[in-house]
Amino acid sequence: MEPYDRLREDETMARLVDEFGHVPVEAVENGDEFRRLVVSITNQSVSTESARAVRSRLFDALGDVTPQSVLDTPPEELASTGVGEAKAEYLHEAARAFEEDDYSCGAFAGVPDDEVRDALTEIRGVGEWTANMYLIFVLGREDVLPLGDLAVRRGIEGLYGVETRDEMRLIAEEWKPYRSYGTRYVWKWYEA
Repeated sequence: MEPYDRLREDETMARLVDEFGHVPVEAVENGDEFRRLVVSITNQSVSTESARAVRSRLFDALGDVTPQSVLDTPPEELASTGVGEAKAEYLHEAARAFEEDDYSCGAFAGVPDDEVRDALTEIRGVGEWTANMYLIFVLGREDVLPLGDLAVRRGIEGLYGVETRDEMRLIAEEWKPYRSYGTRYVWKWYEA
């Protein structure tokens, strides 16, 4: 069964699929895994608009977003782009981890989501939310439900009229094994 067919079994999701068309969940290409992790770290605990502005300044400062470019940039300079001191340190930690180990799509091929989360959250500054973003936006995993994301919770609450995470998990059971797609539609709706 295709993701969109499965989601259409949920009346609300069917409406969102019609409204927004096909929304992909795909693995990154061209070795952009680290760049995407930097995006997720930058996005932690800030609004989408704020994250976009900070990310633009950060990427301008780095030029090519690689582990080496982050390590070559002093934390104070990273912090001055708006990411702040803590996230500047997290970016350095992530860069060191990527220099020492393989976090590529190929390295995680066939590795269960929980094991990927465990590996990523060993990096200081990478928590469950960031690991879930990596699963969806880097590895293209199709069945991730990031209830740690405020927009996902607010979106499900607004679309379905439920408030607790348990109720949200029950709603998302209908999307299995394509909860990442359902999540993408919830974000689209919430941001519209």
